[in-house]
Formats: sequence, C-alpha cells, structure tokens
Amino acid sequence: MSSGGEGSGGLPLKLTSLVRVDSKGRVTIPQTIREALGIDVGMTMVVIADIDRREIVLAPVSSDVSKLYEFVVDIADVTGALAKLTSKLAELGVDIITSKCASIVRAEIASCTIIGDVSKAKITDIEKIRRELEEIDVIRHVKVRPLGGSLIV
Repeated sequence: MSSGGEGSGGLPLKLTSLVRVDSKGRVTIPQTIREALGIDVGMTMVVIADIDRREIVLAPVSSDVSKLYEFVVDIADVTGALAKLTSKLAELGVDIITSKCASIVRAEIASCTIIGDVSKAKITDIEKIRRELEEIDVIRHVKVRPLGGSLIV
C-alpha cells in the first residue's frame, strides 16, 4: 500500500491499495482504509459511479439513510457559483456527505451531484429545499431524489 502526502499529525491524506473484484462483483476494502475512515461491519455506504470517467466513489454514511437525498444541480460555470450553492445548503442545515462537480460547457454550465443528509435541515419539506436552491441566481435547475427513490423534479 502507498500513501499520499502527510496530513496533520503525520497521518496520510490519501491511502491507495489494489483490490480485486470477486465473482459476485464485490471488493474488499483493506482494513487500514476501513480503520482510517471509521467503516464498521454493517455500515451503509453511498456508491456513486461516474460512467464517463469510469470512476466509483464510496462514502461511509453514519446517519439515518431515510434522510439522505441526491441533489443534481445544473449551475452556471462561473467563479463563486459552487460557493453560493454550498453556502445555501449549509444555511438550510443540509449536511453534505459527498459531492462531485464537473464543467459541462466551460464558462457556461456545470453539474454537481451532492449527497446530503437532511435530518437536521431547517426545512423539512424537500420540495421547498429544492425551490430555495433554484432561487439562487447561478442555479439553472435542481433535481432531488431520496437515495434509492424516485426523482423529484
């Protein structure tokens, strides 16, 4: 196993390991990585697959999975746009578990996929949260769905 640069306290910022996929499509997360991320037996993980980049992101979830939502946000590709989006989510009390943003048309439009925990949100109506996000001047469109559920457009 190799590691990236050193973080605070001498801990590595990134851990890298090679794993094999078994016949059922499973991979084993090495113990050192599980320990570093606090991943325990039976813990829920969010799996995000980026088909274009051929990349999979796993994020451990310690909160109530019924309060997890996927926000797909089309946003203007301008300086400060992402900051406005994340600031609004923080203001609303939505805890960002993981996020992935990419420019679709440089200097025009970008898309962000955000997994958020709404268990401590100030607004309990997810549709109202969606509308609040769409009121931001740099936001073009927001789709929301509960993880494992149907899309709220």
